[in-house]
Amino acid sequence: MAPSTERSRNIVFVHPDLGIGGAERLVIDAAVGLQSRGHKVTIVTSHCDPTHCFEEARDGTLDVRVRGNAFLPASIAGLFSILLAILRQIALVFSTAIFSSELKTLDPDVFFVDQLSACVPLLRLLFPKAKVLFYGHFPDRLLAQQGSGLIKHVKALYRIPFDAFESWSTGCADDIVVNSKFTRSVFKQTFAGMRTRDLKVIYPCVDTSTQISYDAATQLWSGKALLLSINRFERKKNLDLAIRAYAGLSSEERAKSKLVVAGGFDHRVLENAQTMDQLERLARELKLKHDTYRGSDTKLEKDENEVIFLLSIPNDLKRRLLHQASILIYTPQNEHFGIVPLEAMLAGVPVVATNSGGPLETIYDGRTGWLRSPDKAEQWTDVMRKPLIPSSANSLKSMGEKGRERVLAEFSHTRMTDSLDHEIQKLCGSTAARPKIRPDWMWALVLCAVVAVVGGVGMVYFIVYVARSANESAAMVGHDEV
Repeated sequence: MAPSTERSRNIVFVHPDLGIGGAERLVIDAAVGLQSRGHKVTIVTSHCDPTHCFEEARDGTLDVRVRGNAFLPASIAGLFSILLAILRQIALVFSTAIFSSELKTLDPDVFFVDQLSACVPLLRLLFPKAKVLFYGHFPDRLLAQQGSGLIKHVKALYRIPFDAFESWSTGCADDIVVNSKFTRSVFKQTFAGMRTRDLKVIYPCVDTSTQISYDAATQLWSGKALLLSINRFERKKNLDLAIRAYAGLSSEERAKSKLVVAGGFDHRVLENAQTMDQLERLARELKLKHDTYRGSDTKLEKDENEVIFLLSIPNDLKRRLLHQASILIYTPQNEHFGIVPLEAMLAGVPVVATNSGGPLETIYDGRTGWLRSPDKAEQWTDVMRKPLIPSSANSLKSMGEKGRERVLAEFSHTRMTDSLDHEIQKLCGSTAARPKIRPDWMWALVLCAVVAVVGGVGMVYFIVYVARSANESAAMVGHDEV
């Protein structure tokens, strides 16, 4: 698809938390790509930590503006995450469109909204001339953890208004694109209003423009086969599968290899810490020698443990690990798309992934990698054993080369930018009737339910604040008496 020759547009990206993850990588790549085509691009977000974000978000490449983050937390004692995410996004829009003229000055032609759709109707009401494109990574209701027993039923009731609101607000977007055919099928199954809409698939990409080579002198743990896993430290990433599969190797095989479990770790997210604790406990139970490092640590090169956990690694170390890896182990089940397998394939590394979700669209079983059942750890152990067999070297190299060719042909930055640019130009030129945004009586009930929940959260927040203030006062009194 040739680059667009039509006029440039003012594009405003609205993203909840510009941290480190697949959704954030896509937003950054999309923004940089569209900016390179002459569009004026601005990103507004509720949170962006300079120490925990991609380089383009902090080095001036992109115009990133953090707004509406002063009062509302991301959660309260680990609870009310979706409610607060919605309120934070609304606060983001209010702070840039109502309490200031920031968005009016940017004069947007298109809003690019992803992850959370709560602001879509509001943006359409405030900026009726601007079109809204929603990029769907996955329905939020399916990402929420269900729990068990009584908690499961309480959560189900709690989620009712938010699930209904998600369905309605997503449907208010002028155009909806998704990250994979798998996600498209899930959207159509989950949201009744999507079944008659044309949801185009625009795959995420990897940067194929520059390639960095690393010589033997820069390799870590030289002489050992590096079995690499890269994912955020979350339960849904199923990282324990990699550890169980590695434990299936004999002690002699483990002596010739090293399992590195690396990925994003946000200290603000309780689940990250809990997942890390569970993985370390599992390694102890399986009697695997292990250690944990944060970022790029000079002690890594001398580490003799079998399993290494790396938290929030910098990009350069990530690239070094990918170029040194013998195999990438990708364990999430029903992953929406999965960008890390593409990064590995670009580096010529074969990938073993679960036989579900996005990897079915990116990995050719037996040609660029392997697709295995997440319920059969022994199958993953067999794949991990391949780099330890000298006779497999040529077949692994050939598999890596085919994987790289596939990424260059189908998942380049240019290809994704072309598709997005074409979609945006088509959207701006469209004269088709726009989706209705007026809520009916059902949505009035939904809004009442949301208000009720907001009131409850506010009450909890107030009680916690008063109790904390009382404890601090008591502590001060006690200190004065001493």
